[in-house]
Amino acid sequence: MPPLDGEARVRKVRGLLDAVRAEGRTALTAPEGKVLADAYGIAVPGEDLARDVDEAVAAAARFGGPVVMKIVSPDILHKTDAGGVVVGVEGADDVKATFHKIVENARAYAPEARIEGIQVQELLPQGQEVIIGAVTDPTFGKVVAFGLGGVLVEVLKDVTFRLAPVDPGEAASMLDSIRAAEVLRGVRGQQPVHREALAEQIRRVSELVTDFPEIAEVDLNPVIATAQSAVAADIRVILAESIPKPRRTFTRDEILTSMRRLMEPRSIAVIGASNEQGKIGNSVMRNLIDGGFGGDIHPVNPKSDDILGRKAYKSVTDVPGDVDVAVFAIPAKFVASALREVGAKGIPNAVLIPSGFAETGEHALQEEIVAIAEEFGIRMLGPNIYGYYATWQDLCATFCTPYDVKGGVALTSQSGGIGMAILGFARTTRTGVSAIVGLGNKSDIDEDDLLTWFGEDPHTQCIAMHLEDLKDGRAFVAAARETVPKKPVVVLKAGRTAAGAKAAGSHTGALAGDDAVYDDILRQAGVIRAPGLNDMLEYARALPVLPAPKGDNIVIITGAGGSGVLLSDAVTDSGLKLMEIPADLDASFRKFIPPFGAAGNPVDITGGEPPSTYEATIRLGLEDPRIHSLVLGYWHTIVTPPMVFAELTARVVAEFRERGIEKPVVASLAGDTEVEEACQYLFERGVVAYPYTTERPVQVLGAKYRWARAAGLLT
Repeated sequence: MPPLDGEARVRKVRGLLDAVRAEGRTALTAPEGKVLADAYGIAVPGEDLARDVDEAVAAAARFGGPVVMKIVSPDILHKTDAGGVVVGVEGADDVKATFHKIVENARAYAPEARIEGIQVQELLPQGQEVIIGAVTDPTFGKVVAFGLGGVLVEVLKDVTFRLAPVDPGEAASMLDSIRAAEVLRGVRGQQPVHREALAEQIRRVSELVTDFPEIAEVDLNPVIATAQSAVAADIRVILAESIPKPRRTFTRDEILTSMRRLMEPRSIAVIGASNEQGKIGNSVMRNLIDGGFGGDIHPVNPKSDDILGRKAYKSVTDVPGDVDVAVFAIPAKFVASALREVGAKGIPNAVLIPSGFAETGEHALQEEIVAIAEEFGIRMLGPNIYGYYATWQDLCATFCTPYDVKGGVALTSQSGGIGMAILGFARTTRTGVSAIVGLGNKSDIDEDDLLTWFGEDPHTQCIAMHLEDLKDGRAFVAAARETVPKKPVVVLKAGRTAAGAKAAGSHTGALAGDDAVYDDILRQAGVIRAPGLNDMLEYARALPVLPAPKGDNIVIITGAGGSGVLLSDAVTDSGLKLMEIPADLDASFRKFIPPFGAAGNPVDITGGEPPSTYEATIRLGLEDPRIHSLVLGYWHTIVTPPMVFAELTARVVAEFRERGIEKPVVASLAGDTEVEEACQYLFERGVVAYPYTTERPVQVLGAKYRWARAAGLLT
């Protein structure tokens, strides 16, 4: 049936939910669920509530065929477990016997349960069983789910998620996002399901939970999808115990204004600055001074007049002029009072290095500083962090080792240990960074603030973030959607457990484990999710090096057949496409390879070929406009030593780029230790190359392709 108009349906549902709340219930009965479904136009079968046997017989007669009979009890959530569902009941005698049997089963299952009657429902035709639902995720709020349904839903767990509400296009995309998507299109002579009807059911469920935040979970399971319709055979609705307090939010302009003063400060105060080596306040001061920060550095220490040759102040309020950032290097117990002085001074940003807050169970202390920051309008980074680096400002506000190699990669981490791994990787690989930022407890500033800033920062070409959680998943998604069209965003999300789903009251809730929702929502936002720390760092290092691909056709040119096979496997595993080489291109490659080599794709030039063969085939791959990306497999020989291969490859790629022909080129180098130097040489010249691995260069290429699609550069 069509939905009610906006105001009418809201009044209808509001009245029902208020009544359920008034009774102290959080679970709606099936007839109550039908009221919601009818109000929002969610297709459900015809049904009646029978309070006695005679009403059940009459209801079954009205439907004129086999029916489904279900227990109706506000105290029995899982009807099947209670023996409260019987399918295919037909005839008055069968209806009567089933009525009594269901009631007996329910009383045996839950003796104290209130039984309101039996739901008599018309039997739906056979079709594909799917599940449509919604759940309140602690990170992302309301999300909708779609997947294979019925009794195997929690076994197969073939489900996809989207942020609610969804528009028709997003709803339709969910049908193609499950592993069994082909089943919905019709296999082995079966008709395809009615896609528009299914997508509309998803959209209307998403609309319902968006309009009523107090609805915690919705299950339509199973939804029977046929070529003609999509009808929910059962609807389950659970209300939340409470609605979370809204998080303090900032406009985009407010975020950019405060982040600019944090990341491009003209004046910094170090609260707890010290002359004593080994103190955090001394390390921060030395890094700021030795790093060449060009702005004003003001040490604050009530017991000193001079720190490292600079005038020290008893209080931050004594510092002359405006200050953009206050870096805290004092014990946690003194932070609150010093933060009030920062607020009185009008300093907009506080960088809280000290630990001893929520991470150690001191939640009240952290809540106190949050309240102070809100009172004075201070944005806080931390507490419990290593500080931050902004290389283009020659800024090293940290007690850790300095790093000053400028480049286009912005890196953030929630963990100090991971932050130091980032630093070590950057140093070892000579990765140029625009910033490295610790987030720690994220009492205020978090990933969406930094993502908003780095998205606009002209020095940043790629953003990589390690996170253990997101305080506001929707804000992060909004920031990612603004950023991804301009530059790649790589995320390493720690924690892949689904512990949060154990206490769920619905199938959808049980399926919506933390990682399952994160995976789909981050993909929806265009974020590249890295499987591990090294992957995140390599993606961050490599993605700015590679130009964006202009098409899907990938060609492998290799000097070793074995590498070619492994590279082909890696291309497939990364979701990429090997080009089907047309006859004329095949003939062109054959001109440069020996008779015992192999054209096709991979193009195997064999290992004994001189540098000229590598150069000729690479030139052909770059020259032909039908080829969009090259994967090179090199095998170390004396005929073509590693650095000879590296130099000729870099020279040819540079020549074509000068001509305006830019294609992603990645390389796998197999050989003795000389290949390590050759890979570094190639990397520095725009060819992403790795020694001793066929998987990594192709994985990086796959990440570049994922970003290009998310950015709308590829169809």
